[in-house]
Amino acid sequence: MQEYSNIILERVGHIAWITLNRPERLNAMNGALLAEFSHALDVLAASNNRVVVIKGAGRSFSAGYDIAADSDEIGYTAERGPVEDRDHLLYNIDLWTKIWRHPQPVIAAVHGVCVAGATQLASMCDITIVTDDATIMASPALPLGGGYISPLWSHLVGPKRAKLMSFDAGRRISGKTAAAWGWATESVPAEEFENHVRETAQSIARTPASLLKVKKEAINRTIELQGLLTYARMGAETDALLHLTPEVVQIQNLIKTHGLKEAIRLFNAGALEFDEAIQ
Repeated sequence: MQEYSNIILERVGHIAWITLNRPERLNAMNGALLAEFSHALDVLAASNNRVVVIKGAGRSFSAGYDIAADSDEIGYTAERGPVEDRDHLLYNIDLWTKIWRHPQPVIAAVHGVCVAGATQLASMCDITIVTDDATIMASPALPLGGGYISPLWSHLVGPKRAKLMSFDAGRRISGKTAAAWGWATESVPAEEFENHVRETAQSIARTPASLLKVKKEAINRTIELQGLLTYARMGAETDALLHLTPEVVQIQNLIKTHGLKEAIRLFNAGALEFDEAIQ
């Protein structure tokens, strides 16, 4: 199998396992990881594989897009123009759409934390299995954009819950709640998690690949007719717009100057003052 630096790709029988492999950053997704992830999906799409499972190394599934001070995701307002920023965001949406349109069923196996951009990934998977004690956050702990992630929540949990998770930066729900809301397919105790995911993948893999492909297309088509892929891409435009606001620039600069943890602490303490223009 292909060797990667930021992910691990393994195949056992008809099942492929993609492991997000930056455990020292809680598998936060930077440009290098996303590029390798995209390549792995292409490799598997051209194979005789039947099921893909995506999981995270170490303590968590993924902390979302890497927004640490040294990340290539921070500094976009200064270093990218609005069109370039929009296109950068659309690249991520197109990557998650690869999961949606992948010829093989894709399972997200979520433990630990699953934050912001990582919930986009999981939302586009065909099945999402979570641990009861997982921590799911639709938005990052700081208000750095908007309209980019929450649309992919809306079709799963409804607009009111999607708004709650979007408006309240860093709002958390457990794996049990995520399953009850419909964001996750099912929630299982942590001690049963690995075996349950494996058994589910193995059970699905009994069905021939051609049948699985058509079954997936038939169900996806009903959701696409409701506009899923259109409003997913529209979110890149609103996010790029908000990246240009003075408030978001202020938070970005705070992260770069004081680090992510301190920026989150100050925001949670209500210590940040924003000079908001009268609308």
